[in-house]
Amino acid sequence: MITIGVVMRSYRLMGTSRLMSSSASAVKWWDHVAPAPKDPIAGLTEAFLADTSPYKINLGVGAYRDDEGKPVVLQCVREANAKIAGCDFLETIPHAVSTKLVEESIKLVYGNDSDFVEETKVAGVQALSGTGACRLFAEFQKKFCPKSQIYFPDPTWSCHHKIWREAHIPQRTFRYYDLCSKGLNFTAMMDDIKNAPDGSFFLLHPCAHNPTGVDPTEEQWREISHLFKVKNHFPFFDMAYQGLASGDLDRDAQVIRKFVEDGHLVGCAQSFAKNMGLYGQRIGCLSVLCADAKQAAAIKSQMQQIAGAMYGSPPVLGPLLVSAILSDPDIKALWATEVKAMTERIRRMRINLRESLEKLDSPLNWEQITNQVGMFFFSGLTPDQVDCLRREFHIFMNPDGRISMAGVTTGNVNYLANALHEVTRFNQESYVLTSLRSDSG
Repeated sequence: MITIGVVMRSYRLMGTSRLMSSSASAVKWWDHVAPAPKDPIAGLTEAFLADTSPYKINLGVGAYRDDEGKPVVLQCVREANAKIAGCDFLETIPHAVSTKLVEESIKLVYGNDSDFVEETKVAGVQALSGTGACRLFAEFQKKFCPKSQIYFPDPTWSCHHKIWREAHIPQRTFRYYDLCSKGLNFTAMMDDIKNAPDGSFFLLHPCAHNPTGVDPTEEQWREISHLFKVKNHFPFFDMAYQGLASGDLDRDAQVIRKFVEDGHLVGCAQSFAKNMGLYGQRIGCLSVLCADAKQAAAIKSQMQQIAGAMYGSPPVLGPLLVSAILSDPDIKALWATEVKAMTERIRRMRINLRESLEKLDSPLNWEQITNQVGMFFFSGLTPDQVDCLRREFHIFMNPDGRISMAGVTTGNVNYLANALHEVTRFNQESYVLTSLRSDSG
């Protein structure tokens, strides 16, 4: 007689045999996954932290630092934090917090007195800083303009290419920076805008272009706006540095307001990571100016749906801070003063760096240091020179030679100038030729 115990042992043996057979032939789900390339800025920070030299300088991170090279908590943020202390923000309805943030962010970009702001012609949603705002718009573009492409300035922030690539939107570039003059290649830029198919999407930096620090003049922006109208192009502005180009929040928004005045419907990605020193809070806003309130309501609902599928509800604490700053006249005025002070410190460091280099009798033309604006100095250094700075002088920066001027202080500016002089003086002939071409052009 076969007992129940014998049957159970038989089933267990059969199960074990099948499991072993199944394991042997199992699909190797993730064996084909290779490591992703390291983020260059993250890798730069890791290398900087591992360096034990007392002279090391980190010029890669695009976040503000004080004159001792330390992160800053702005006083306006401290006052806003005190204002919201004790709020039951964990129980606050995220929609209410987000709505206040969006309302104040829209006023900051388009102006407090703009008619279309009052008429609710702007569709806006809270985003995960500027990166998240760009990502949301890329998905929106893909969903509702699936055959479109987007043009980026050459060069642009490297993440722009990654963001729109992940949204499966074809990319093209338009000429922007002139290597010889170390300024704007305006004629070539206008040619590329003119030759792009009618109704193309263009990403524009309204102030403090990243990475070059080169912005069009007011007259050039007027010409760009006119050509966009002729070609029916859509301007999408990525504004990550409002206030940090001129020191004036309203002045840095004038380009967008000019396009709106000229009759454009525009999109804008905002970030409060840099100008409020809230990099880790990931606070931003995506807004789209629409034809009327009905269109704005429809577009807002679609953007909210896309955001909901990507990350659900946005955070609450950071937006409470930003909303408290923007909605309180006294705290907002304090913020404007602090932004101006941040910009002024960076401007002083530009002057000091240029003067230090010129005192070394460098044959190179370093005018671009003070001609450029914003947080970055696009130095024109080659990858080999950047590598030499890291090896020999413990100075860390992006391979493209972009220098974060926020990392330059009164304590290290002379050391930096000497290092730059050393790595460039071996290439004097090529640099002199470049300067001569620039001067003659």
